[in-house]
Amino acid sequence: MTGTTTQRLGIRTLGIATLILSMAAGLAGCGPAPRGSGINDPYEASNRQTHAFNKKADSVLFRAPSSDDTRPPVGPVGHAIGNVGNNLGLPSMVLNSLLQGRPEPAIKNTFRFIINSTLGLGGIFDPAGTRFSLPESTTDFGETLHVWGVGEGTYLELPIFGPSTERDALGKVVDLVIDPLNALDPDPRLVAKAFRLGARVETRKKYSATVDSVLHDSADSYAQSRLLYLQNRRFELNGEERNDAAAYDPYDDPALQ
Repeated sequence: MTGTTTQRLGIRTLGIATLILSMAAGLAGCGPAPRGSGINDPYEASNRQTHAFNKKADSVLFRAPSSDDTRPPVGPVGHAIGNVGNNLGLPSMVLNSLLQGRPEPAIKNTFRFIINSTLGLGGIFDPAGTRFSLPESTTDFGETLHVWGVGEGTYLELPIFGPSTERDALGKVVDLVIDPLNALDPDPRLVAKAFRLGARVETRKKYSATVDSVLHDSADSYAQSRLLYLQNRRFELNGEERNDAAAYDPYDDPALQ
């Protein structure tokens, strides 16, 4: 890519970020959206069809061929891929924290990114977490919309991405657009996206027993995954203290966000 094209891409990304900041200024006075309650699922019939597709895709890609088979645990290569992918997701989280008016997690994730990108050899290792006590502060544009006062809307099951809501589905699209990695040239950007996808795959493999028990062993895997997603999402958006390591959402998107 030429320097001119790269510059145009950077200007376009900056323009989008400026527009979003303007939206934030206009919505800042609204306050966070009220906590969702109940199950609002008017599209259940089509959602179930999408769920059946996702379940079949998960079986093909991740599930052991039979109940007697065991998948090997995530090895050092997979662990390294996961670390690099998670590290490359930090700039987007920093941007979202700033859009939410939360400088503290933005600063922590910034230092985490710098430390792991340098001392951690591009994110292969995690000295920020192990030596400097800087755990990842996870966030996304769905949470940004929540902070701006946008309600969660109806429940949706997205192809590949899995359980979501109207608000979180919009958040996923915006996250793709405003990702700071978009300012990179095509080749580095594709490599970065590949690592982030690898991180999702490794996370799915790490929690395979939990995911399999719900997706493939439940009497109604759709209802079970819907309930757990909504409970987990509402919990994490409304300020309760939680242990990020223990609060892993087993229905989190195994594909690239």
